[in-house]
Amino acid sequence: MALKLLQINFPFHGPWKNEMAQAYSELAHKLSETPGLLWKIWIENSNYGETGGIYLFEDESSLDTFLTEHLARLNSFGIENISAKKFDVNEPLTQITGGKLKQ
Repeated sequence: MALKLLQINFPFHGPWKNEMAQAYSELAHKLSETPGLLWKIWIENSNYGETGGIYLFEDESSLDTFLTEHLARLNSFGIENISAKKFDVNEPLTQITGGKLKQ
């Protein structure tokens, strides 16, 4: 089974850091139950007004299902200009450089 990575970025005006963690804790718990999702790294850049995530999925089918649902969720919040990119994971090189690939 080939691991798949998803990168999502979009414009965001805050909250940031601990305030973001408090505001989106419930969503984080819900996302942690996503079928096929191994982990998510939450990313933010308050200087450029952008946020998003890096997601690792156990397969492309799980990624595609999540992406469809997540884009609809973001759109329902009025979020536009969403960048979503899918990648294959080179597992041997990632392991050499210490990447955690939980399977």
